Amino acid sequence: MNNFGTDIPRPEYPRPQMVREDWINLNGTWEFEMDFGRSGKERELFLEDKLQKKILVPFCPESKLSGVEYTDFIPAVWYRRSFTIPDNWNGSKVLIHLGAVDYESEVWINGASVGTHKGGYSSFSFDITEYISIGENVVIVYAEDDVRSGLQPRGKQRAEHHFIKAGCDYTRTTGIWQTVWLECVPKEYISSFKIIPDPDNQSVYVESILKGDTNGLIFKAQAVYDGSDVGQAQAIITGNRVSLTINLEEKHLWEPGIPNLYDLILTIENDNKAIDRVTSYFGLRSVSLNKDVININGKPVFQRLVLDQGFYPDGIYTAPTDEDLRKDIEISMGLGFNGARLHEKVFEPRFLYWADKMGYLVWGEHANWGLDIHTPMGLRQFLPEWMEILERDFNHPSIVGWCPFNETWDKDGRKQDNEILRIVYNVTKAIDTTRPVIDTSGNYHVVTDIFDIHDYDQDPDSLAKKLEPMKTGEGAYVTFENRQKYEGQPYFVSEYGGIWWNPGDEKGWGYGTRPKSEEEFLARYKGLTELLLKHPRVCAFCYTQLYDIEQEVNGLYTYDRKPKFDPEIIRAINSQKAAIEE
Repeated sequence: MNNFGTDIPRPEYPRPQMVREDWINLNGTWEFEMDFGRSGKERELFLEDKLQKKILVPFCPESKLSGVEYTDFIPAVWYRRSFTIPDNWNGSKVLIHLGAVDYESEVWINGASVGTHKGGYSSFSFDITEYISIGENVVIVYAEDDVRSGLQPRGKQRAEHHFIKAGCDYTRTTGIWQTVWLECVPKEYISSFKIIPDPDNQSVYVESILKGDTNGLIFKAQAVYDGSDVGQAQAIITGNRVSLTINLEEKHLWEPGIPNLYDLILTIENDNKAIDRVTSYFGLRSVSLNKDVININGKPVFQRLVLDQGFYPDGIYTAPTDEDLRKDIEISMGLGFNGARLHEKVFEPRFLYWADKMGYLVWGEHANWGLDIHTPMGLRQFLPEWMEILERDFNHPSIVGWCPFNETWDKDGRKQDNEILRIVYNVTKAIDTTRPVIDTSGNYHVVTDIFDIHDYDQDPDSLAKKLEPMKTGEGAYVTFENRQKYEGQPYFVSEYGGIWWNPGDEKGWGYGTRPKSEEEFLARYKGLTELLLKHPRVCAFCYTQLYDIEQEVNGLYTYDRKPKFDPEIIRAINSQKAAIEE
């Protein structure tokens, strides 16, 4: 149930890998107030009957779509709206879900605080059953945000006031920027689950965490492919955890561009009566590493990736529509890319859903820029949210690797705390044994499954000379040799190109000198890309970037998603067979 219809923004179900029928979307017009002195709690705004302004949720106040469009620093924000609990939810539990709120937040229901959360990118929820009543209720959300503090991951949100000084940082996002919604669940319910596919043994392993008095109840899992039942399993629940393996009667692999997906139905039963039921899906897909390659389902696949930063002209961090999320993947695949680095931002589950549905490879990354990782405090601020992200997005077959950090530069003469990177790598591997992990993309590696570099050399011949010794086994091209060491891992050029192209406009920037003509641009793009595709020791590339963002004009498309070049020319270059695939 979603009784608000389609006249509200982002009306689609926000969590497609775990679907229940009874839910209410709380997107739409909320009362709103900016709290520049962070005095709202002292003034008890959580008890107010009305806030002064209006905002359209889930768009941040910096965005045009929010109706506020205030782009200076906002230390804190308040949101308020009423909602109605339907009669048929009586006797059940009610959860409130917040897709993402940047950065540190608190939620009140009918004047009572129901919980707090720290982290601007992970989803969170609270059980609000004891705070609501049938009929009208009020929710208030508060968020504090300080991208200049050094104590929070901000990603590519500007820490400067003016865009000219910002380099590759862009408009900030404060407060709610993903869907807020209510969910009705029974007293005993499925809280979360992990899906671990096993293509080699034609099976899938499911482990679930449950809530309520579930001890001794039956947990059932059913796999369906193209409408036909292809496997079932059940287990007795011990306490609040259960695990089982479904042996599949049919084997349909999920591969790049071939997105075979199984439906998955999970139920808790008591005396053959379903107490709770959720629907999901999975892809039968494995990721493994050999000396020089990344394998998908045991076969080497050259990852032709593009940098996607997840920004939108009118919505900033939030796509205006679900179709916009799908369209970005469609644009990328139309250019001959088979995936993306989701860069300095944790993308919302709906994007990952479309990646799953379209057979699109992605690397999950946190928005670590802005967080000071030069002391142990960095670990305290980073790790809890990163663990939430890993748990939330674990089941997506499109995610083929994790990269918690990107370019961990020294700061004010202080070097990164290597132990922070080592600990985060180890925790990531402990939570997810199925995917490779890059500790920090570009620099400075401490422990990593794949060795990646960033190099924006605009001359194909110059870049070729750097990579030439790898062909003969004389060694690898290592940036910052005094800080990191290549140890024989698969080799990934995870940022290159970034070719500056905005003819007729002197504003903005890109890497290197701007080509004098479209022909010069395409020749440079072709030379750099073919070099990496044809190199026998390079397993993947990532071109910077898919589309322009504000002052950074090195995209293959403009910021409003218009092609700068004939997509077929780019596609022909990118689609050539790679050396590792021959």
